[in-house]
Amino acid sequence: MPKTIVIEKTGGPEALRLVEQSVGAPGPGELRIHQHAIGLNFADIYFRTGLYKAGALPFTPGMEAAGTIEAVGAGVTELRVGQRVAYPWCLGAYAEVRLLPADKVVALPDAIPDEQAAAMMLKGLTAQYLLRQTVALSAGDTILFHAAAGGVGHLVCQWARHLGIAVIGTAGGPEKCARVLAAGAAHVIDYKTEDFVARVKDLTAGKGVKAVFDSVGRDTFMRSLDCLRPFGMLVAFGQSSGAVPPFDVLALSAKGSLFLTRPSLATYVADRPRYQRMAAELFAVVASGAVKVDVQQRYPLAEVGRAQDDLESRRTSGASVLIP
Repeated sequence: MPKTIVIEKTGGPEALRLVEQSVGAPGPGELRIHQHAIGLNFADIYFRTGLYKAGALPFTPGMEAAGTIEAVGAGVTELRVGQRVAYPWCLGAYAEVRLLPADKVVALPDAIPDEQAAAMMLKGLTAQYLLRQTVALSAGDTILFHAAAGGVGHLVCQWARHLGIAVIGTAGGPEKCARVLAAGAAHVIDYKTEDFVARVKDLTAGKGVKAVFDSVGRDTFMRSLDCLRPFGMLVAFGQSSGAVPPFDVLALSAKGSLFLTRPSLATYVADRPRYQRMAAELFAVVASGAVKVDVQQRYPLAEVGRAQDDLESRRTSGASVLIP
C-alpha cells in the first residue's frame, strides 16, 4: 500500500509517523495523484507543532508536490490520466499517493522537472503575487525585501532583476548577504550590524522605497513603515519574529499617506483562472532561466523528521524536497 506521513498528536519531529494507507478512487471533481516529489516548507513545521491548525487529528502534513495523475473522478474534463501536475497550499502532501480536488492542481510543462516544481510552487507563486499583483511595480522602481536570503526572497531577487526592479534586501550575516547579492539584489543590508532604516534612506537619497515586503513581522513592522516614500505600500506577508501588535492606523497618515496590506497565497489561487495565469508566468520565467530554483537537499519520505529538523536548525541551503 502507498506510504503516508500521519500526525496523531502535534509536537516535535517524532510526531511524524510513516504508515501505509489505502487510497481509493477519486470522487466527483477529484484526482488521484502518484507523487514524485514533495516540497519542504516552514509551514509544514508550524502544522506539526500546532502553531497552524490542521482542523482535526490525525492529519497528513505537507503543502505542495508534483506527480502524475493516476485516475480522474466524474466531471473532471480539463485534466487526464498520465498528465504531470503540481500544486501549492493543499494540506496532505506528505504522501506517496493522494486524492485532491482537480481545481487545486495545474498541468506541468515538459520544461519543468518534478523536483523543481515541487520545490517552487508555494514559494514561486508567492513571489509572483508579491511582485506582480500586490503593488504596481515597474522597471526603475526600488523595493525593500526583508529576509531576502530565504526561499521566497531568493526567487524575488532574481525575478525583480529580470523585471528591472531594484531590490534592497536585508539578511543576517556575511554568508546570507552574499547569497542575496548573488541572486540579483542591487544592495544588501546586514540587519545584525546595520540600521536598515538609515541605510534605506542613504541608498534612496532620503526618498524611501515604493514598497516594503515584510515576512518578519513584529521585529520590523513599524520600522518598515519608516522606509517608505509617500504613498508607499507595506506588504506584510508573514510573521517569523511573532505577530504584529495592534497599532494606531493614524501612523499611516503621519508617515506619508501609506498603504498596508496583509495578503495570502490561498486567496490568490482560490480563483482558478487567476491561479492558472500565475502558474503560467512562474513556469515561463523559470523555463527561460531568468529565475533558477536550486534544489540542494533530497530526503526519502521516511526521513521527513530529519528533513524538518535540518530545515528548522538552518542546516539547509536552497530548496529541499522529499522523495516518496
